[in-house]
Amino acid sequence: MKKYIAAFDQGTTSSRTVIFDREGNLAAKGQLEFRQHYPKPGWVEHDPKDIFSSQIESWRAALASGGIDAEEVEAVGVANQRETVVVWDRFTGKPVYNAIVWQCRRTADYCAFLKNKHGREIYEKTGLPADAYFSASKIKWILDNVPFARRRAEKGELLFGTVDTFLIWNLTEGRVHATDYTNASRTMLFNIHTKKWDEGLCRLFGVPVCMLPEVRPSGADYGIASAKFLGKEIPIRAAVGDQQGALFGQRCVREGDVKNTYGTGCFLLMNTGRRAVRSENGLITTLSAGLEEPDYVLEGSVFVGGAVVQWLRDEMGLVSSSAETEKIALSVPDTGGVCFVPAFVGLGAPYWDSACRGMIYGITRGTGRAHIVRAALESIALQTFDVVHAMEQDLRANIGRMRADGGASANGFLMQFQADMLGVPVERPAITETTALGAAYLAGAYCGFYEDLDALGTGLNEPTVFLPQADDAARAEKLSAWESALGRVLSR
Repeated sequence: MKKYIAAFDQGTTSSRTVIFDREGNLAAKGQLEFRQHYPKPGWVEHDPKDIFSSQIESWRAALASGGIDAEEVEAVGVANQRETVVVWDRFTGKPVYNAIVWQCRRTADYCAFLKNKHGREIYEKTGLPADAYFSASKIKWILDNVPFARRRAEKGELLFGTVDTFLIWNLTEGRVHATDYTNASRTMLFNIHTKKWDEGLCRLFGVPVCMLPEVRPSGADYGIASAKFLGKEIPIRAAVGDQQGALFGQRCVREGDVKNTYGTGCFLLMNTGRRAVRSENGLITTLSAGLEEPDYVLEGSVFVGGAVVQWLRDEMGLVSSSAETEKIALSVPDTGGVCFVPAFVGLGAPYWDSACRGMIYGITRGTGRAHIVRAALESIALQTFDVVHAMEQDLRANIGRMRADGGASANGFLMQFQADMLGVPVERPAITETTALGAAYLAGAYCGFYEDLDALGTGLNEPTVFLPQADDAARAEKLSAWESALGRVLSR
């Protein structure tokens, strides 16, 4: 009998493999960062070869760390950074251009033009605003700018995929070209009401339908991964966008359940059941993960969350690791009036302002490293507050609690400050690898490895709870300062 289920969690800055046992406990993990490319201001790219090789290396590292043989793994589930675009040759598998990352703003001007003419049609069909965040305009850019790409795509020689599709196509040595509902719903080409690729939107963006992958439920048959890469042939039994994977991993499967993932960005999702909520406050409507017909999800996306800490480390040299930021932040009683708006690539929900840029405001002669680090962490929670506030306005109801996960949720200062700003409890599960957990749950449930997901011993039922401690006056003062700083950054 097989002992384990594995999840490939391919993220924006690193690739991870997380292996779980039959009780849903984390058995082993491997992780590898890969290079980010910034060819122009606001442009973000990855080398697709780095994406694939780092994922395979993380698999090998996970097996080695847990003393696990590939033969013991029942199946693999794939979770991925959403919206990121790869276009490759159907016959050779060679990408025609680097992967254009979800953060990339190169098509912002085109999307602003598109929004004025076709914004309503796009939203009605996809639940998404016309924004460079999503995949469609990135595909169009590649077809318009890579020599002969459009002609080759129209002849059926090129394939498109989000990262899950690219990984699965390579793992199966070109046998499976497929994605799931959650990733398809982020392309701006998929009608979330008919659950099909929309030919009208494909014509609008100039994307040949023959490039697009088959769409399946998140938990489904995605072929067999080759022994060439994994050491043994292993079934792939799930594909899911990372944030919907985390929603499923947190077991937010009932209407009204809310979670926020603190990763490179922050992603607040609420399960709204069979009701597609139309947002009037800058949120998007998308699809949930599952084994059958998906539910709807209301989502707000913050472009720069944990990435602000990476910036402090890699670009500014203010910290040597993410782990030390909590101690540094707590070394001062407050930010000393400093407010940090990390709009490195514009602002996402609820503002959708691609033209604004980041700002550190309120610096004085007495400002030190700790004030800036603390303000950076606070910015993550304050952006999340804006999304929660928008969600509450759409639903005309307040949330009673929020479940948190992702790498930055390990920061106790951030979680406490988040609870203080929201005025509700924030719950962090014992296992914060909930994106990987969701992919493993989906794969395990589909192949029968897991029979009762809610009974598994994952620690989800024993979270660390952060209760709000700030008084109303302190909370109002901080939110007022944040709103003032935003006013200086927003371009409109």
